[in-house]
Order: sequence, then structure tokens, then C-alpha cells
Amino acid sequence: MTIRTLAAACGAALLCQFAVSPIVFAADAPAHWVAAWATALQPIPQRADLPPLYRAPEVAGRTVRQIIYPTLSGKSARIHLSNEYGKTPLVIDDLRIARSAGGAAAVGNGARVTFGGKSGVNLPAGAELDSDPIAVDIAEGAPYAISAFMGPEQKIVAWHRVSNQVNYVSAPGNHSADASAEAFRGRFTQYVWVTGLSVDAPSSAAIAAIGDSITDGMRSSLNQNKRWPDALARRLAGSGDRATAIVNLGISGNRLLSDSPCYGDALAGRFQRDVLERPGIKTAILLIGINDINFAAMPARTGLDCDFPHTSVTAADLIAGYQRVIAAARHRGVKVFGATLTPASLPASRESTRLAVNQWIRTSHAFDGVVDFDAALRDPAQPDRLQRAFDSGDHIHPSDAGYGAMAVAVPMEAVVNSTRK
Repeated sequence: MTIRTLAAACGAALLCQFAVSPIVFAADAPAHWVAAWATALQPIPQRADLPPLYRAPEVAGRTVRQIIYPTLSGKSARIHLSNEYGKTPLVIDDLRIARSAGGAAAVGNGARVTFGGKSGVNLPAGAELDSDPIAVDIAEGAPYAISAFMGPEQKIVAWHRVSNQVNYVSAPGNHSADASAEAFRGRFTQYVWVTGLSVDAPSSAAIAAIGDSITDGMRSSLNQNKRWPDALARRLAGSGDRATAIVNLGISGNRLLSDSPCYGDALAGRFQRDVLERPGIKTAILLIGINDINFAAMPARTGLDCDFPHTSVTAADLIAGYQRVIAAARHRGVKVFGATLTPASLPASRESTRLAVNQWIRTSHAFDGVVDFDAALRDPAQPDRLQRAFDSGDHIHPSDAGYGAMAVAVPMEAVVNSTRK
């Protein structure tokens, strides 16, 4: 699927006159698109009293330059835009992609990105779409700058909040073709609107890593691509595999069963959009559940309460959620590897739930395979805790070394083979 039903988002033929029709370019799509980079969006709480952490930068009439690292090479690419949580149209007047030269600098003016042959796009609230094919060389592992000159009234209402990547906002004006970083003085560490880049790659496939902050790479080094899916992509490349992409669809704070005001839709609900509707994904690695176990114990907060609802869950509840995800994946022919929940220094009652869930993941044979992240990271002397070398310091999120150990724990041959069947 290249676009969420745009006609439904428009609601009337008159409105659709001012939107890009998916029919114009979807029919011309090459035969084998594969997701080479992706991220998952979450809505920004719409409140007057938002703390600074949840305030988006001003982008109206400015150019937003985002840095991405595709994990698959190709000679033709498409950029995927999402206005999933928008209440008004997403207006981009000019969009370009260029090789990054470091920081906000680009190599040359970049390639212009079009939509139905037009250089601008007016995407209705709730809609998503792919660009026309772009004749551009995409090299696996190299950084690319995607620069969008935003409409005069554009606001950010959704983002991927923890990018672990510095992105840029320019001074007013269209700087999408600037090779220089001079105009890009504003910085932010989220991804916005651009939720995927796919390449035309025959005989290739993608693996989706989906979960919470531990897949998202929380507390990994900024701008260093030290998340475990990054390390897995490097491991694949080092093995000589140039036909398998890894895309990261983790959201920090995400839960399997409950939506959150800050941390996105429940994974059981977003799995269809974030994994199954992306091109070329054949396998998913699922790591989710620790926030479901923890958030019931978090104190309720006045004002913005990101942990709401404080739902209590049992191991049986989580298992039922996993089974729904597995069923949805199998309906689309996608394999799912279940990952064990990593140590989080939990009190006894919550630890017992984690252990019960892990026992089921390891022994139920419900998944197409198992990735034992718990065994890879736990302290042998205190198995409810992370090894000291793998602990970022908060006793929940791994260090860079811990994320590296997670990548090593993935049964690579089994996972890659699952994409070929």
C-alpha cells in the first residue's frame, strides 16, 4: 500500500482538487520497493501548559533538514510522508534529498522530490503518501539530508520524539537546495513528517525492529547510531549481506496494550500501519511489554500525565496481545520473532510478571523464532538486573555496549532466512 485512503481523508471531491491524487503516481511504481529507513510517529499532546520537552520548534515558512541513514542501497528511491495525526493539511512547498556532508551541510543542491509531477504537496489531515520515484544513488549506511520547505502556516503536531539524531531548522525562507549549513541554526532531536525511505531493490527484503525505548535506543550516544537495530545492520553488512534492510520502529514509552498521551498508540494497534503497510518487510522482531508492567505503579500526575492510563496488566494480558500481533502478521505473510523482556531491577511482583512472559516467549513456540535479549544482558549473579557494563546508568536502558550485545544475540541466520521464505 502506497497511501492511506486519501479520498476518505479528503471527505469530498471538492477538497481533493487541492490534494495530490494517489492514482497519478502509484500506478507507475516500480515492481519491488523495500523500506530502507523508517520511523514511527506519535502525537504531541495538545495543551497550553506543555513542558519544554514536548514543545516543537517553529517551522512555518522555514526549511526543515532531517538526517537519515538508509540500510539498503538502490538507484531509485521514494520518500514517504505522513500527516497521520494532523488536524490541518501538511503543506510542503519544496522537498529535496542530498547526501549529507556532516551536520546541516549537504553535498550539492540535492535531487528534487515530486508528487504526481509537482514539486509541492498539500497532504490532507490523516493521510499518508509516497513521492514519485527519485533517480538518486542511495548507499547503505551513508547519511542523507532530506530538506523540506514548509508552508507559511505549518505547525508540528506529531513527531518521533527520541531520534537520537540532531536535525535542523533554517532561518525563514526556502533553503532546501542549500549545500551550506549557514542558514540552519535551529536544532531539534525529533523526526517529523518523513516516516520512510524505500528503494527499488529486487531480491531484497526488510526486517522491522518494533518496540519501546529499548528498540528506540534511549540513552544511546547522540548522532552515533548505537541503537541495537543499527548494530544489527552493521553486523549484516559485515557478513556480506547487502540484500537485507533493518528499519527501527521503536517508540520510547510505548506499550503493547495501552495508548498514551505522549508515547504513541499501543503497539497492538499501530503494528498494521507501522510494520505491515511498509514495503518489503518480511520479518519483525518484537520487544515490548516492560512499560505495560511498570506504568500501573507510576504515580498519577496533575497536568500532563504521560503514563496515563495506569493500567494493571498480567502475563496473560500481555500474551493475548502478542497473539493478536502474531495473527495480524501471519495474515500478511510476515514472520515475527519474539524478544524476551530485558532486566529492569523490578520489585518482586512486577519481576514475576516479566519472568512469566519470558518463559512463554521462550517455550510457547507461538512466535516464528526467539531473540533472547534477557539472557544476553542480565547479570548472572543477579538476573533481575542488567550487567554493569551493559547498564546506561538508569538500570533499565542498555549502554552502547549493551545495545551492541543485543545485536549479537539476534540469531542472524534464522532471522535473515525468514525474510526469504
